[in-house]
Amino acid sequence: MTAPSTAPAPPSRGGRWIQQWDPEDETFWKETGEKVARRNLIFSVLSEHIGFSIWTMWSVLVLFMGPEYGLTPADKFLLTSVVTLVGAVVRVPYTFAVAIFGGRNWTIISASLLLVPTVAAFAVMEPGTSFNTFLLVGLLAGIGGGNFASSMTNINAFFPLRKKGWALGLNAGGGNIGVPVIQLVALAVIGASAGPRVLLGIYIPFIVVAAVLAALYMDNIENVKNDTGAAKDAAKDAHTWIMSFLYIGTFGSFIGYSFAFGQVLTNQFGRTPLEAAYVTFIGPLLGSLIRPLGGWLADKYGGAKITLYNYVGMGVATAVLIAASMEKSLALFTVAFVVLFVLTGLGNGSTYKMIPGIFQNKALAKGLQGEEAAAWGRRLSGASMGLIGAVGALGGVGINLAFRQSFLSYGSGTGAFVAFLAFYAACFAVTWAVYLRRPSARAQAESATSEAKPQLSYAEV
Repeated sequence: MTAPSTAPAPPSRGGRWIQQWDPEDETFWKETGEKVARRNLIFSVLSEHIGFSIWTMWSVLVLFMGPEYGLTPADKFLLTSVVTLVGAVVRVPYTFAVAIFGGRNWTIISASLLLVPTVAAFAVMEPGTSFNTFLLVGLLAGIGGGNFASSMTNINAFFPLRKKGWALGLNAGGGNIGVPVIQLVALAVIGASAGPRVLLGIYIPFIVVAAVLAALYMDNIENVKNDTGAAKDAAKDAHTWIMSFLYIGTFGSFIGYSFAFGQVLTNQFGRTPLEAAYVTFIGPLLGSLIRPLGGWLADKYGGAKITLYNYVGMGVATAVLIAASMEKSLALFTVAFVVLFVLTGLGNGSTYKMIPGIFQNKALAKGLQGEEAAAWGRRLSGASMGLIGAVGALGGVGINLAFRQSFLSYGSGTGAFVAFLAFYAACFAVTWAVYLRRPSARAQAESATSEAKPQLSYAEV
């Protein structure tokens, strides 16, 4: 047991800066760290939650855009693809902004920036606006997607490894739930026969509140320094890109389906905007709520195992969707889509738990121990999360483009679902081959008789 740690130093440098932070020290964690970490988690979730709502607001705005707007189904899928793309790309700089500005400071800035796309959409949301203008304003909304990356990087630094699955799952789930919340608000607005500007006007004061609360109650961690070396090391590590591939299958599916679900219901099954809004929020809501459970199960049983079985479930749900789409069964299609949403959320939690575990294993394999190993793992996992989150979100772009092409070619989403099923099969194979397949007897024998560094075992990450 290490000696009791001191409480975080008082704020300095004109802001709330914590000078010393060692969450792996159990005494420090129990006496000081846990309370501070949970407080930052709460307000990080709030800001990220609103960021997700603003990022995905076009998934519901397009439901308001009837024939008088002059947009085809292909135009709408292209619009949501552009929004998703920007949200994916900005995750990379948002990740490193935490180290440059501090977690609290960047949360204030990133929350305040959400006013730009919200006010811009409020100004142009009316018939007669050109499609190019809608695309430009959609680009602005993409910045809401960056809040996830900075929030996850920030919270990753606050919690010890044994708590990361739960904390990151809760942080991400609380953010993801911004998707169904804005869809529920849209349902109420449409039901009241109000226009899209009412929906946008509701969110403007909430953005201000989130920024103010971050300023009042969040903290910066002094020793989370800007480390371009960490970014380079993370980019060179094969596991960063393997996990990016797997995250495309989980979060990429979640965000892509969140944008596309309502459009598929209206274009393929002839639902009205109000009828679509009645069900589109259910999948994202359940997928968001279950994400912390995915992290908890990964903490308990190993993230790789949960991820593997989750891809089996996603494959089965997608096969049912293909059958329902071909049979034009709205009830079966809706149930299967909601189940698929739930599984994307579960997989989100388990895949993100794997990331710190993988780099902690690599630290131990390098011969590092104790806080030195924990610090090395935090450094690489924090840097890799931004890249993984960005690449994973690109899956949402692919899903919307696949739906667009499927509707152009076949008049339905069936072709897209076939492609998604093949991709989930590939994710299953990669998870098993890289993180769960047992080494051959020969490799084990060579490892046992050599003086090489210990072989990595990822089965419990």
